[in-house]
Amino acid sequence: MADNKGVMILAEVGDGKLAAIATELLGAGRKLADDLGEELSAVMVGSGVGAVAQEAIAFGADKVYVVDDALLKDYRTDSYMAVMEKVAKEVMPKVLLMGQNSIGRDLAPRLAFRLDTTVTMDCVELAIDPDSKLLLQTKPVYGGNARAIFTSESMPQMATLRVKAGEPLARDDSRKGEVVNIDAGLDASAIRTEVKDTVLEEVKGIKLEDANVVVAGGRGIGGPEGFQELEELAKLLKAAVGASRPPCDNGWVPDTIQVGLTGKIVSPDVYIAVAISGSSQHLAGCSGSKNIIAINRDAEANIFKEAAYGVVGDWKKVVPAFRDKLKELLG
Repeated sequence: MADNKGVMILAEVGDGKLAAIATELLGAGRKLADDLGEELSAVMVGSGVGAVAQEAIAFGADKVYVVDDALLKDYRTDSYMAVMEKVAKEVMPKVLLMGQNSIGRDLAPRLAFRLDTTVTMDCVELAIDPDSKLLLQTKPVYGGNARAIFTSESMPQMATLRVKAGEPLARDDSRKGEVVNIDAGLDASAIRTEVKDTVLEEVKGIKLEDANVVVAGGRGIGGPEGFQELEELAKLLKAAVGASRPPCDNGWVPDTIQVGLTGKIVSPDVYIAVAISGSSQHLAGCSGSKNIIAINRDAEANIFKEAAYGVVGDWKKVVPAFRDKLKELLG
């Protein structure tokens, strides 16, 4: 443990700029590093990512390790694994963080195995224990019905952070930091997969994972027509539309907007649950929301136990009234 120093994050880059999860990790990592009295570093892996290094410094990094190679243009497990293992063994961080997204889910467990350490997935809160100086890793358990705090004495202490669980720092372009280039040292023959094509998912409106407000509907919506009303409400709130599993299974809405244990994990500022009973599987996907507002005609629905605010009533009456009042307030 004495040889491991600092906090390191994997800073993903997309479209020539830091991904939102990278800025959130930098914000969370900055606080951890300050509490440890050590530095915060970011690792950028990809092709042509060096130009974004100063952006990571502006969002809180003290040092940025850039691994730039044409073979890293697309995410592939073999190549990213080799690079992250190399960097981690050279830098020897005390804490190593990744996002709880498609890359983090795939890479973090494999990297933990390679580094002979543990990893706590899908954390919603991270802190440093003032006495032991170990990383306190808080995550939902039992389908979101409870939270548990984990610690590990193996180094580096690894965790993935749920999207929107951390707050980015205000960008400060006057911050100074160090940029270190590291040779990937990759052998193309060792990469066992090949990306043949990339298909961009078309998203109407705001992307579910990035939304500050989500309006979600459940089985009680009754059909696809009901979701058209939710979309009107979402437009007024500049929100994304989500759904529990039954509407997706019934073909009322696409599977891509399912929120829950087998769908997407969201952590918006406001989550409006319309005609959703509140099963543990669904709550596992939205329990990280800062405020849950429930609309359900069943006063005993489980969703009310998790909601900060609730309306007992028929959504067909409540939602239009809410929408009309919003229009009035918004002029």
